[in-house]
Amino acid sequence: MNSLLVVQGRVVDPSQDLDQVMDVLILEGQVAALGEEASRRAPPDLERVDATGKVVCPGLIDLHVHLREPGQNAKETLATGTAAAARGGLTTVVCMPNTTPAVDSPAAVAWIHERATTEARVNVLVAGAISKGLAGEELASIGSLHRAGVVAITDDGRCIQNNELMRGALEYSTMFDLLVMDHCQDYSLVTEGVMHEGFFSTMLGLRGWPAAGEEMMVARNILLAERTGARVHCQHISAAGSVRLLRAARQRGLSISGEACPHHFTLTDAAVAGSAEFWERDGKDLRRGMEGPTLPSWPAYDTNFKMNPPLRSAADREAILEGIVDGTLEVLASDHAPHCDYEKEVEFDYAPFGVTGLETELALALMQLCRPGRLSLAELIARFTTGPARLLRLANKGSLAVGKDGDVTVFDPEASWTFSRESTASKARNSPFYGWPLRGKAVATIVGGRVVWRDDPAPAKRKKTPAKA
Repeated sequence: MNSLLVVQGRVVDPSQDLDQVMDVLILEGQVAALGEEASRRAPPDLERVDATGKVVCPGLIDLHVHLREPGQNAKETLATGTAAAARGGLTTVVCMPNTTPAVDSPAAVAWIHERATTEARVNVLVAGAISKGLAGEELASIGSLHRAGVVAITDDGRCIQNNELMRGALEYSTMFDLLVMDHCQDYSLVTEGVMHEGFFSTMLGLRGWPAAGEEMMVARNILLAERTGARVHCQHISAAGSVRLLRAARQRGLSISGEACPHHFTLTDAAVAGSAEFWERDGKDLRRGMEGPTLPSWPAYDTNFKMNPPLRSAADREAILEGIVDGTLEVLASDHAPHCDYEKEVEFDYAPFGVTGLETELALALMQLCRPGRLSLAELIARFTTGPARLLRLANKGSLAVGKDGDVTVFDPEASWTFSRESTASKARNSPFYGWPLRGKAVATIVGGRVVWRDDPAPAKRKKTPAKA
């Protein structure tokens, strides 16, 4: 059940500098052979996945996902969240600790690991909390969390404002070579902001969220990373100033990294004003790389365009794209943040921050980064595979080299489709991309040699019954 042969796909593996049509053999959950050897060694009765005309790559990794368990399963569960991940071509996700209770103890980590063994479609890795209860007042037991198997620590959803506490977390993390991921938000600058501070926040009468509220904490993290030698990862970067700061720090050799989310490199704050104004002011930027029928319309103040950090200006979006291209932002992630319908169906001020993204991130990345020629296909795949695997120290992920885990994503970069509320596997429906014409889609997701999801849009054909004489 965990052995198969992926046949005649275009294998793109950045870890091996490989781009060639060949077979991939997985035996007992591990990559056993590539190319002609794979065909020779495959038993005749082995399950085969026909990847002709498709791209075959190492299983995609998303290091920033909210699965909401324990305690918030009205929004999402391990079962529904990982089903959405499988549909999006993801084979490994890292779940965030802002649950109820927070994942700040070995017991909470063990609960997720145990439940994932029976409920999850894909590999679920756990990020532990930096502070107890995510309160930002006292450090969690970082050593115990490490022994329990967390791959990173973060207070995602919140940001530690106490610089001394953050410094202590970084110093402890160096004892375990543990990645520290930070949600960069200075509360004293952001205050009650609900969208990017600029023309559109003024026009709509909504409280502004200045980009400096993110940039201040990025600068703080750079200084502390330099002081402690810790590995720091800045989550969901949205502001041009943050990209500039990270670029300069990385050029100086600091161990600091950043990630970009599809909603931030696809949309701008103009989207909150509604579709008509959006296209009139920013259509040229947004439609670059977009193909297909007319994009859908939506009203102003649509809460599906409310996320943390917020959608920013066209100049910020362009800076994010540049940061992805030059490697300043070396990882792509969804920040999949599901919420109940009733929570989002309120006034913009009162709706929770967050959008779903597991099922659309691959298509949006292909459309915004590959189709316009910003990145090659191998470079894009690296942002989903070798990049996060290196940061998280996942020795057996992010590669199709012999002996690595048999996690494989098969996708069709030319497939045209429309994302709909009815087709999502997520329990939540808070996506800004419903009705959008998308291009590029996962057609098979393989985890440990098992097909956990396969796209089969064509119904089975029935044999015609001969007409009676």
